[in-house]
Amino acid sequence: MVDNNKIIQEAITVVDKLRVLYNLQLIDFRMDEIRKFRNNIPVEIKNLEEELYQVKKMLEYHHNDVLYIKENINKQNQNIKSSEILINKYEKQKDDIKNHKELYSIDKEIDYQKLEIQLSKKRIQELNVQIYKEEEVIKKKEYLLKNKEEHLFHKKKELKNILLENEKEEKILLEKFLCFSKKIDNSLLKTYKRIRNGVKNGVAVAPVQRGAPLGSYLAITPQKYSELIQRNKLLIDEHSGRILIDAELAEEEKKKSFVFCSKKKL
Repeated sequence: MVDNNKIIQEAITVVDKLRVLYNLQLIDFRMDEIRKFRNNIPVEIKNLEEELYQVKKMLEYHHNDVLYIKENINKQNQNIKSSEILINKYEKQKDDIKNHKELYSIDKEIDYQKLEIQLSKKRIQELNVQIYKEEEVIKKKEYLLKNKEEHLFHKKKELKNILLENEKEEKILLEKFLCFSKKIDNSLLKTYKRIRNGVKNGVAVAPVQRGAPLGSYLAITPQKYSELIQRNKLLIDEHSGRILIDAELAEEEKKKSFVFCSKKKL
């Protein structure tokens, strides 16, 4: 004679095991996220610091350009002074000239120096325009630099606070993991850990949706699916080796899970 009470008790036991296993997985997933976030922080900060460094290098480049242009202006001013000295010199020489040929030669030199002065003044004007443009670029770069420095400062502060929160959460998660672990036998717990460590995405307990386990494109047989929704025994996917759980039970556990409800945005 079939003992109905025994069958019911076994069914409840299987459901409880599935609940525990799926909660263990939710906890592990959350801890994975926390660790991934923690590992990505140095990369994120490094990228922000690299952006800051590039802006500083560009600022340095434009400042050097301005210095170079100003040096060029000084040279042009020196050329003007040199030309003016020569003009004065030639003008004095004209007083001692005794023939037209010498006068013509000196006048030609004076005209040449005047032309040089004009060219230098024109060049100075062009260089001043360049300085104006460079200074406009510098203003924008300095504004960008200030924003990036502030962003980096606040980002570091924000990440530090999140890390502290995650650290507290991780301790709670570990306690909850140990608590759930005690509700199943060691052999099942070892099986769960072995499966989880052996798959790329860490899915050891796979909800079956549209006939296929999460993370797999291969559908289970109708017979196995029928057994799955009856929840009378633990089933293993023959293709991936994962423990199977029906989507309804998985969603039920996810909705009431403290991990799902208290999950902080990273």
